[in-house]
Amino acid sequence: MPKAEQNQRSAAKDAAGPVSASVDAITEADWNALLTQFADANFYQTWAYGAVAWGEKQLSHLVLKQGEEIVAAAQLRMVRIPVLGRGVAYLRWGPLWRKTGHPANPHWLRAMLAALRREYGEKRGLLVRILPPVFAGHGEADHWRAALHAEDYQPDPRVVPYRTIQVDLTAPPEIIRKRLDGKWRNQLNAAERNGLTVREGTDDELYARFLALYDEMMARKRFETTVDPRQFQRLQQRLPAPQKLRILISTREGVPQAGLVATAVGETGIYLLGATSNDGMKSKGAYLLQWQMMNRLRECGCQGYDLGGINPQTNPGVYHFKAGLGGEEVTALGRFEWRGNWMSRTAVHAGERLQSLAARMKKRAGEG
Repeated sequence: MPKAEQNQRSAAKDAAGPVSASVDAITEADWNALLTQFADANFYQTWAYGAVAWGEKQLSHLVLKQGEEIVAAAQLRMVRIPVLGRGVAYLRWGPLWRKTGHPANPHWLRAMLAALRREYGEKRGLLVRILPPVFAGHGEADHWRAALHAEDYQPDPRVVPYRTIQVDLTAPPEIIRKRLDGKWRNQLNAAERNGLTVREGTDDELYARFLALYDEMMARKRFETTVDPRQFQRLQQRLPAPQKLRILISTREGVPQAGLVATAVGETGIYLLGATSNDGMKSKGAYLLQWQMMNRLRECGCQGYDLGGINPQTNPGVYHFKAGLGGEEVTALGRFEWRGNWMSRTAVHAGERLQSLAARMKKRAGEG
């Protein structure tokens, strides 16, 4: 047998070797360092996000090793129903299994899904719920479908899959600019002629400026949102320097015009928050900031830019703006559940139905 073929078979055998799981045995500092090893690391898997958005006591971390090498990792939220002791283990935008600089190894993904099922489903008696960071038609989608099916995770038809637009940042800037919609590019050209100055950073003072812009925009638009920009401010204060949110503010003659907040954890940047002042509507600051953010993300190693979700029906204006950036419309695979424990499944689903009913009644009461 040729030596090259022997090496390939040996590598394949090693890649499919036995693995071991470690649960809640990692510190926050070590978790932060671990994220740098994964191409599919993301903002929602940062320790700071989990601690601020969900609460420190609800977090659980599972790390999968092959020998001494960590090959997969997941941060979950634990929610238990009082008295019953049943509940859900929720994994948002994970697990992480694509090591930076290495080809994707489906064995690690399936092994991780099996470890999650055993630890949180079989051992703790919870409903295991996973929201994978993968989109239909993308390279790893088939690996995900096969692994989820093999480990008995079922799609949840009650959830509308996340839709967004992703911009490819691997091309040179001049090519990315050519891909912009013609009208969008014209608005960018106008913004560049409007004498705008862009300030960027990660500090509290700059985020406070963004909040002022955001509050002004919300007072003008008066629409309902579940987004809490002040929660992101608390997150920013806890995130380590490499994971901090990137903030851009455009000004003209010292007056803030527009602001943009994005994250650059892993290989895909994500647009989180945007705001435009009354003056900024005229100066086209939002166009300049999105263009500059794409360049910043590209410079720090991001290969793609997720524009943070779209809904052409309920928010056509924002959809039209995002569609102009020359990206690809994509839809996530959806949400999946391991439902082996019928008590947790029944309790969680019933509780969510009651919450949904209460929310609808509250909305109707407000409209009345």
